Amino acid sequence: MRLRFIAPLAASFLLLCSFPIANAAPIYVFPVADCAVKYARSHHDYPATDILAKAGCKYVAPIDGVVYEVAPKDIWSSKTNLGQDRGGLSVSIIGSDGVRYYGSHFKSIAPGIEPGVNVVAGQVLAYVGATGSGRGTAPHVHFGISWPTSPEDNAWWVRRGVLYPWKYLDAWKAGKDRSPAKELDALQLKIGEIPPKPKK
Repeated sequence: MRLRFIAPLAASFLLLCSFPIANAAPIYVFPVADCAVKYARSHHDYPATDILAKAGCKYVAPIDGVVYEVAPKDIWSSKTNLGQDRGGLSVSIIGSDGVRYYGSHFKSIAPGIEPGVNVVAGQVLAYVGATGSGRGTAPHVHFGISWPTSPEDNAWWVRRGVLYPWKYLDAWKAGKDRSPAKELDALQLKIGEIPPKPKK
C-alpha cells in the first residue's frame, strides 16, 4: 500500500530536480578584474566614478547582458572637446536588470565585442587605458550607470552617468548582490528620460 504513494512522490521529486533553479536576483561582479584598484566617492561635474588601475587591466561585464554601444576609435580632440567624444574607446552594455553600464578611456576593446553580442558577468569587454579626454592622465575606467537611451538621440550626457556608482561598486567588490535598478527608475521619473544637455 505504501509503495503506491512513494512511487508517484519519487517521480515528482525527480521531475522537479530536472528543472534549473532560477536565481533570485542578477549576479553582479566588480568591473575591473585581477588588478588593484582605487576609486573615489565623488566625481567632477556629474555622477560617475573613475576606477584607477594599471593600463591593460581587464574591464569586465558587471552583469549578464547585451553589448549596446561600442566606440572602437579615439576621435576626441582637445580643440573641439565634444562631449560625445570624450570617452575615447568605450563600451556600454544593457544588463539583464535593464540598466546601462558604461565604461570608457580604454586602451583597446576585446575581440568580438560589438553591438548585439550577449555577454556574461565577468566577461572581458576592454582593457584599461587613458584615451579620449583621459589622455595624459593616470590609466582609469570612467564608469557610469544610466538607463538606456536611443543611439540616435546621442544623449551622451545620460550615457556617461546619472547615478553615483560607488555604493554599488563597494557592494560588488565585497561580493554582495546590490542592484541600482530601483534607484535609477526613481531618478528617471524625477528628471525625465533625456534631461537637458549640460553646458559643458
